[in-house]
Amino acid sequence: MADPEMSVTPYWELTFDADGDVDGRQRDRLVKEMVQRKVRDLIVFSHGWNTDRSGATRLYSRFFEPVPALAPQARLGYVGVLWPSMRFSDEPIPDLPPSVAAEVPAAARPVLDKGTRHALIEVFPGRATVVEQIARLLDQQPDEGASLEEFGRLVRLLVEVRPGGPQASFAADTLAEGEPAGDPLMLFGDTATVCGEFAQALAGLESSGGASFAMPRLWDGAHELLRQATYYAMKRRAGTVGERGLGPLIGQLAKASPEVRVHLVGHSFGGRLVSFALRGLPEGVRAVKSVTLLQGAFSHYAFAARLPHDPRASGALNGRQNRIDGPLVCCYSRIDSALGTIYPLASRMANDSRTVTADFGIGRKLGPEWGAMGHDGVQAVAGTRAFTLAEALKAKLPATGCVNIDAASVVKRGGSPSGAHSDICHRELAQVVLAAGRVR
Repeated sequence: MADPEMSVTPYWELTFDADGDVDGRQRDRLVKEMVQRKVRDLIVFSHGWNTDRSGATRLYSRFFEPVPALAPQARLGYVGVLWPSMRFSDEPIPDLPPSVAAEVPAAARPVLDKGTRHALIEVFPGRATVVEQIARLLDQQPDEGASLEEFGRLVRLLVEVRPGGPQASFAADTLAEGEPAGDPLMLFGDTATVCGEFAQALAGLESSGGASFAMPRLWDGAHELLRQATYYAMKRRAGTVGERGLGPLIGQLAKASPEVRVHLVGHSFGGRLVSFALRGLPEGVRAVKSVTLLQGAFSHYAFAARLPHDPRASGALNGRQNRIDGPLVCCYSRIDSALGTIYPLASRMANDSRTVTADFGIGRKLGPEWGAMGHDGVQAVAGTRAFTLAEALKAKLPATGCVNIDAASVVKRGGSPSGAHSDICHRELAQVVLAAGRVR
């Protein structure tokens, strides 16, 4: 029987903690019932910036809804991955009700609303006092000197992990020979400088959206620093959960049902999660028949053998697309301002000790080395094919390799600062998932 909140059946959930450990009862139920129901094609979807089961379930239900009618003869099963991630409640999500996507007026952005405070406490357990101190500073905005430095210290304290813990090594999207990943500048650099640059970027987004020119406000930038530091932590978790949790679990599914065909789908950091699952697949497992990335919030060079701007470096997932017995499909949209403007700025500040002010300004973009998968697709991977969404729906997609699909014709709605980042629940994108996996 279908979950009353879910549009499809059979549907299972898999809950992972921040270190990649899965709920054993959910795992065992999935393995048992998948075999009993003789599921042939299993679609596994991972959310990105959600904080609780209800938000993720709404996303999965809406995305999956058209699938049965698109593949009426297929023996389908559906899995929703739940992992401790979050989004800020002032980020609008197209077509979701206000309880899921509350929008806060731009003038109120620096205030940490009740929903976001609760979400931070949920995903960073044991740090409620730190969250309340951060909220108090954003509310009072006492000055732009010592208070900003204290704000930066609290943000670092909020998102830090145990040095020897499993999450510590999962933040990088690219790897340079002989150079260990360093601490992100946005957390350990001068807080006022970082906040100023985020504030400038936000003012530019508001101006480009048709609003009158807004002067940068440092506490706007401080709010964005908290947002991006949280996303940095979620990025780190996504890699951990993918490689240590979902990848090995797919091996268990393949062992229990050798004929099952697994199709991985990920939105935002969920795209990073399902991609890192390829690193965690047991040797010899070929159950993954497709991977579809929807507005993936990680480097467009993640699968590259060599980076164009640094021949010593490669993507953290170099060659992992070859673990798929099918294509890696990346749907992207230039209208995604979260990935087109804020993401590259945060990526550079997370990996470079030099100021970005000289390179970033209103109406200007940072260099391609800081680009995101969901903004312009997979880059620097030989043989990558490119399609518009209309072309992809008419053509037979390649059976292997990387495929870029420009989905801006449907992924186009949403307000500042995220733009169209969460505008993914479209019949056409469900068709892409089925086409990538050759599901009939």
